[in-house]
Amino acid sequence: MLDGRTTLTQFIIEEQRRATGATGDFSGLLYDISTACKIISNAVSKGALAGMLGVHGEAGGSTNIQGETQKKLDVISNDVMIQSNIWSGHLAGMASEEMDDFIPIPPQYPHGKYLLVFDPLDGSSNIDANISVGTIFSILMCPNAGANATLEDFLQPGTEQVCAGFALYGPSTMLVLTTGNGVNAFTLDRDIGEFVLTHPNMTIPAETSEFAINASNERFWEPPIRRYVEECLAGKTGPRGRDFNMRWIASMVAEAYRILTRGGVFLYPLDEKTRSKGGRLRLLYEANPIGFIIEQAGGVAITGRGRVMDVMPGELHQRVPVIFGSKSEIERIAAYHQDYIDGKEPTTDSSPLFSTRSLFRTQ
Repeated sequence: MLDGRTTLTQFIIEEQRRATGATGDFSGLLYDISTACKIISNAVSKGALAGMLGVHGEAGGSTNIQGETQKKLDVISNDVMIQSNIWSGHLAGMASEEMDDFIPIPPQYPHGKYLLVFDPLDGSSNIDANISVGTIFSILMCPNAGANATLEDFLQPGTEQVCAGFALYGPSTMLVLTTGNGVNAFTLDRDIGEFVLTHPNMTIPAETSEFAINASNERFWEPPIRRYVEECLAGKTGPRGRDFNMRWIASMVAEAYRILTRGGVFLYPLDEKTRSKGGRLRLLYEANPIGFIIEQAGGVAITGRGRVMDVMPGELHQRVPVIFGSKSEIERIAAYHQDYIDGKEPTTDSSPLFSTRSLFRTQ
């Protein structure tokens, strides 16, 4: 404890003491992850001063398995996460958004009982614009502890997560964490080099008047999403009877943190643009860890057809639609999807869905 404040180190030790039969392996893994996040935070904060901006590689840059152009910081962050965790003996394997295949633990290092999956730098398309980015991670138990991990070991639903978290590299660096017992957020105190508990037991307000969606994809949306967004945009004169604000940062960790602190809804739904891929966001290292955190804070995370964490992954880089946030609004969106599936069309009195106007044209 530091001046009455709880450090991440103390928090982890106290949690370990409460766990029957704890060996310290899990605590050690969290230390290694937090250290990696501090290193990445330092690299992000230096930006152009250290030549960290721009694309990786020559000419047009390299691409990852997702077909996305890699930024220099994507590659640096990925290397930091790997090198901080590969040697410790806590892991049986790792998987990253930036790597085609999972990452085995070399034979010269001991093999542990956990699996680590991560997005080393979420929102990196924004990095050159100095917008908040972050690292997302999820921890699973390896079915064959101490052995070499296999691809099948990683293909577990989100309900099997033992821990999830994300670091947010913004005006301050924060680490948001859940082990299935609520959500706590820690702020990096650079003077002492330690994360300090600043936001204990975070809870998402059930009601909200704020939503986040990429409105440029309007023409691809399914009817339930169009219905929901148009009702929000109708404001006080529409069926919801109140005004809504729309946000879009294009950085999932920033969107998630905003929702954790003041409520809201984030939508990256299934649409005609992403249908062939199954969705836009990756299940294992984006949707599941964020979904776990959101649920632990009292929110809801769905695909539109069901709970995010109930989806059984079929491949390492599987994509899914993701809608999460304040409970009452997500339940409404889920009901709209069910109406659509059941063929129940809303009337024009209750929704402007079937009118001729678009989102940004008046009648």
